[in-house]
Amino acid sequence: MFQGTGSDVGKSLIVAGLCRFYARQGKRVRPFKPQNMSNNAAVTAEGGEIGRAQALQARACGLASSVHMNPVLLKPQSEIGAQVVVQGRVWGQAKARDYRALRPQLLPAVLDSFARLSEEADLVLVEGAGSPAEVNLRDGDIANMGFAEAADVPVLLVGDIDRGGVIASIVGTMALLPKAEAARIKGYLINKFRGDPLLFEDGLVTIDRATGLKSVGVVPWFSQAHLLPAEDAVALNGYRAKSEGEIKIAVPRLPRISNFDDLDPLRAEPDVRLELIEPGHPLPADVDLVLLPGSKSTIGDLQALRDAGWDIDIKAHVRRGGRVLGLCGGYQMLGVRLDDPDGTEGPAGAIDGLGMLQVETRLGGDKALVEVAGQDRASGQSVRGYEMHIGQTRGADCARPMLDLQGRPDGAISADGRIMGTYVHGIFASDGFRHAFLNSLRARAASGVAYESLVDQVLDELADHLARHLDTERILDLASRTAR
Repeated sequence: MFQGTGSDVGKSLIVAGLCRFYARQGKRVRPFKPQNMSNNAAVTAEGGEIGRAQALQARACGLASSVHMNPVLLKPQSEIGAQVVVQGRVWGQAKARDYRALRPQLLPAVLDSFARLSEEADLVLVEGAGSPAEVNLRDGDIANMGFAEAADVPVLLVGDIDRGGVIASIVGTMALLPKAEAARIKGYLINKFRGDPLLFEDGLVTIDRATGLKSVGVVPWFSQAHLLPAEDAVALNGYRAKSEGEIKIAVPRLPRISNFDDLDPLRAEPDVRLELIEPGHPLPADVDLVLLPGSKSTIGDLQALRDAGWDIDIKAHVRRGGRVLGLCGGYQMLGVRLDDPDGTEGPAGAIDGLGMLQVETRLGGDKALVEVAGQDRASGQSVRGYEMHIGQTRGADCARPMLDLQGRPDGAISADGRIMGTYVHGIFASDGFRHAFLNSLRARAASGVAYESLVDQVLDELADHLARHLDTERILDLASRTAR
């Protein structure tokens, strides 16, 4: 199990890279994360949902993703509450304080999923969440040491040197843990190192002396990491758009933005400048497209969009002849009305939409979780993706659907063709469609970017990178010896 000295230290990519490395050696490798908190989710082959990071790790193993790779997923809907997904299905909603009492009830499901994966694997690589040193959260923990003790797995500690204070973070973590839990940590690694690793040799000596641990390696900064789907919205902090790109796309950063890996294929295009606009900043006037992303709390995020003044910016953009695309929650916002009578995503109620598509959405009912394939009606290009939403959208503009999903229409387009929406996530990963869509914004030559191949190429490069800098034999030996 890889536990971190904090969030965003690189655990997800360490596990993904090692999944690819050991899978290339012919081992049956499975990724596992007991509990994840993220609105960046993926649909599994069984029609459930898990964190996007575990879907990427499954891909690194050469496998279809499974609900058992991430049995508990928390999807924040407010500052204090989240939707709780257990083994791929919505279990309910819980406030943070209530969830702490609920966690022990979820441990059997977590251990059941871990046992299922273990039965079919030579090696399970487990990712922790946050840090085991958050001792105030230890009671009932299922994400870090609570799971490690229940499943009896050894732990490697991951420290992030790029943020500074890595010596103190590792030594402090060990100092805060009870002796039995500290003894479960068998080593550590330093991640995101910039410069000459030889300059940190004295630091390793200091950590070793203070903790009694030995390093399994110092991993230099991996510059291609941004080309892989991120685990959660923390990755969006400090996002910087490319300084160049003829096609300009603006994306309002909504408080509960979800499935934002929809943006990754667009960011990979060399002639696309994708700007993530933070609250307090207007949407640029010179963009070709405003893209409204998915949301875990559509009504709340629509209100936040209005509070930021972005509704005025979007309407001005359209008056100038600009285009708007809404994905899932963004599609719902573009309609005339959103109704949440049962409080599915927050307090029950209704709100006027942006009124840019003649459709209305009623939230409620079963959650749609399905992989889909079809065609873009405008270009005829094939698309693949997945649906992950609650509610139904109906109205006059649905008579002009954006996609044909093997005979089932999806989405809507305005009468003038400049406003469109779809429930399908992941469509921009389809190279032909992505080029045709961008070409409709500005005439361009196809870039040649093959996005899915690019992701696999980067996973291979990440595996090679880790193999050069980590003691992969020792990591495997630690797991093997513990298993015996």
